[in-house]
Amino acid sequence: MLHIPLIRRGVSYRSVDVVTIAHHATREPFAEISQANAGLIRRDLLAQDAMRASLLSIPVARLMEMTKAAAHMFVHDTLPLGDTQQTPDDYVRQLSSTTGMPHVMVRRNMQRIVSVMENVPEILRGLTRGLDLDILDKGFGEVNGQALSFFPKSKALGVVLPSNSPGVHGLWIPAISMKMPLVLRPGGTEPWSPYRIIQALIRAGIPGDAFNFFPSDHAGAGEIVRRTGRSMFFGDVSAVGSVAGDPRVELHGPGYSKLVFGEDLAPNWRAYLDVIALSVAENGGRSCVNASGVWTPSHGRDLAEALAERLVKIQPRAEDDPDAEISPFVDPRVAEHISQQIDNALLEAGAEDVTMRIRKGPRLVRAHGGTFLLPTVIHCTSSQHPLANREFLFPFVSVVDVTADEMATMPECLGSTLAVTALTNDTALTQRLIDSDLIGRLNLGPLQTNRIAWDQPHEGNLFDHLYARRAFQRAG
Repeated sequence: MLHIPLIRRGVSYRSVDVVTIAHHATREPFAEISQANAGLIRRDLLAQDAMRASLLSIPVARLMEMTKAAAHMFVHDTLPLGDTQQTPDDYVRQLSSTTGMPHVMVRRNMQRIVSVMENVPEILRGLTRGLDLDILDKGFGEVNGQALSFFPKSKALGVVLPSNSPGVHGLWIPAISMKMPLVLRPGGTEPWSPYRIIQALIRAGIPGDAFNFFPSDHAGAGEIVRRTGRSMFFGDVSAVGSVAGDPRVELHGPGYSKLVFGEDLAPNWRAYLDVIALSVAENGGRSCVNASGVWTPSHGRDLAEALAERLVKIQPRAEDDPDAEISPFVDPRVAEHISQQIDNALLEAGAEDVTMRIRKGPRLVRAHGGTFLLPTVIHCTSSQHPLANREFLFPFVSVVDVTADEMATMPECLGSTLAVTALTNDTALTQRLIDSDLIGRLNLGPLQTNRIAWDQPHEGNLFDHLYARRAFQRAG
């Protein structure tokens, strides 16, 4: 059986404690993963000064060059995987086997990761607002005649990762070019991507001392968050709630991302149906930036009907089918629970599962050895309905009728929203959206909610999370 070891400052380590992950369809054991207990993590993180020292002597420009070189290795090379080797095709098959994600979607996410690695100079330029990155090498410098100095808020970045989509790994990769070592706790069914990224970065010449890979239980994840000065935490509502409010932790939870029509463009909804459908369903609807809501002051039922007609065409396919568009759930009980939650909420008046009527079949289906939830479009006549502002790990969207009073105070009625695509030419509405602190990413015009510009902040700015500016003067 494949064994995935820990990585302790670049060195593989087989732990006595292991867990086994199963093939998502056969439920047969597929791989075993060494586990880092809280004591091991606590002991290893005493060496954070040495971890960071391994990067301090390397110029930022050189770290970026090595990260760009690692992109080619990640997507093309055969790289170490414990005591064996992993080809790119092995990686695709292995990740698909434990997560259910179709091969074609894994390869698309590989390209997203490669895009981050290849474009890390542009990403850092965006996150630092054009800062001369030589300042991070010396600790101080001058821009337009003004003295600047930055200091690190942490000696390492801890990252508690999810299993929903490999593309999220693009968010922590730039930390290495900022001279920040990594302490990664992978998702339970998706250790493959962070392990392979680390191996590519090490092969490209970045010191192994900068990398720690600690599969662990919840106690181990908590230890990483406590022992690193800055961390990123991915999870659902119940998970992120445990660290909410801690300024040392950058949270990545549900996005509740939406497309919002103004009164002026709502009658022209047909012109935006492609953008809406792709926002909802691309990447299997598994990302926090996938749209889970379309809020409109008119034509909501017509829009929901047309969107449902479009999305019901998406059907379960085999994992190696190049036309696969949705993923099965690793645990069938999770799919069953989600479907039951939706059905229970539909018992309250004011909402209809439009897709159920059009499809004339169940939402939950078993096919190709897996359990799938088929795309679901809900029409809500009120923003107060329990399904008006929900998010699930499949293509689920509520088309919500918005009242005139709600439009007048938009976006307050939306609640906290990661990504908003505003479909309006109303300057007053646009300005309210721009001024709102409820919106993390704002797209003006027909842009998909899930189109990421990596040089833009995502649920926080990684540079600001890791570095702070100090007052600085130098005589002479």
